[in-house]
Amino acid sequence: MTLKIAVDPDSATAPYEQLRAQLSEQARSGSLPVGHRLPTVRGLAGELGLAANTVAKAYRALEADGVIETRGRNGTFVAAAGDAAARHAATAAQEYAEQARRLGLSRADALSLAEDAVRAVYAR
Repeated sequence: MTLKIAVDPDSATAPYEQLRAQLSEQARSGSLPVGHRLPTVRGLAGELGLAANTVAKAYRALEADGVIETRGRNGTFVAAAGDAAARHAATAAQEYAEQARRLGLSRADALSLAEDAVRAVYAR
């Protein structure tokens, strides 16, 4: 299986974020199946013409999101994330709600701010 990654150097989006988003989407859609072994950081950097640190940053972000897992010297693999994304989002939402309440925001104001933020991010 070959990765289908295209990094646009002229994009306003950072290369590591382009890589992270594409790998995340491919894992979520199943085009990168659970257990698929990903190229090494250096190998993928060479294929894409990116710095190794750029690929490493994307891999770290994907690992933090539960999309991939590193198994030491065995390599990096697409994780059996299940609903890891939903768990991460729920945790972030819980933290936001707690902070909004500590700041004294009303429930309606907290929801309105969250909706504005989601709208802005998804409009990109």
